[in-house]
Amino acid sequence: MEGKMKVAVMTGIRKMEIQERDIPVPKEDEVLVKIEYVGICGSDMHFFEAGRIGNWIVDEPLVLGHESGGTVVEVGKNVTNLKVGDRVALEPGVGCGECEMCKKGLYNLCPDMDFMAVPHQRDGVFLEYYAHPAKMCFKLPDNVSTLEGGLMEPLSVGLHAVNISQAKMGQSAVVLGCGCIGLVTIMALKAAGIDEIYAVDVLEKRLNKAKEVGAMEIINGKDTDAVEYIKALPGGGVDLVYETAGTEFTTLQSAKMVKNGGAVTLVGMCANAEITYDIGSLSAAEARLYTIFRYRNLYPQAIKLVSQGKIPLKSIVSHEFDFKDIIDGINFNIDNKGEVIKGVIKM
Repeated sequence: MEGKMKVAVMTGIRKMEIQERDIPVPKEDEVLVKIEYVGICGSDMHFFEAGRIGNWIVDEPLVLGHESGGTVVEVGKNVTNLKVGDRVALEPGVGCGECEMCKKGLYNLCPDMDFMAVPHQRDGVFLEYYAHPAKMCFKLPDNVSTLEGGLMEPLSVGLHAVNISQAKMGQSAVVLGCGCIGLVTIMALKAAGIDEIYAVDVLEKRLNKAKEVGAMEIINGKDTDAVEYIKALPGGGVDLVYETAGTEFTTLQSAKMVKNGGAVTLVGMCANAEITYDIGSLSAAEARLYTIFRYRNLYPQAIKLVSQGKIPLKSIVSHEFDFKDIIDGINFNIDNKGEVIKGVIKM
């Protein structure tokens, strides 16, 4: 496809401009996708607001956005799994394929990972057309929209957390934090056959949404001591604790909520790498501590669960912004965290 496209480029802290660039030409193993929806992730907002996340520093213009769905408009000559007109979800991370981690199937841990919207890796998808390896584009069935396609990215994080923790039907769980990742974790637990789910947050709107997507009970941490509440349950806690808020306060709480022989999974990332943690409570419970980094090999499963109606993915979207209003949209997300559950850019 010849021609120009519009691209939203971050040029500085809380600075973004709409630029024109050439529509990319797909390589032989790539497809060109007309992007239709892009979710606004916490990491996008964090880069925009602070100019960095940990050791990733935005020191040159960067296109943000990594949760996308769209339609294939052109295919490279070696591509056999997709055709023009297919609607796809784009998995944003591309491993090298050659290293030990990639060869083991643990490609999310590839040291040469090329991930969308990460400085010095690859540009993101706040733009109109994107060339992406066909092997990282997953066809959507007719009953799954490209909006849902974009949300497969956060859903995969929730599924990965639930899988890593070895969650089993009939167990009990608490999810700390009911932002997007907390909500997809609740939905993933529910799809895994776990009904006794407690959800903790301090924002009423998020708690109500948690209840809507499958939490059995909601706890507002401002009004109730969540640790005391969970410890007072039969068995002295829950089998599974998921920390998704990424705060030091909730991370410290997580070890105090797990019942003997259970598991804590740290899903959120704290701003500080080194934090205080209650190893004593964890050890006394002989509880397992799991960490996760993104996800791997989960897009097909995520798409299937949404297609089967087991995960009400669309319901987490609270705000939609047109691409022409993207700068206002991202600023609105940053300034109204209590109001926005999940914001999406419609291209």
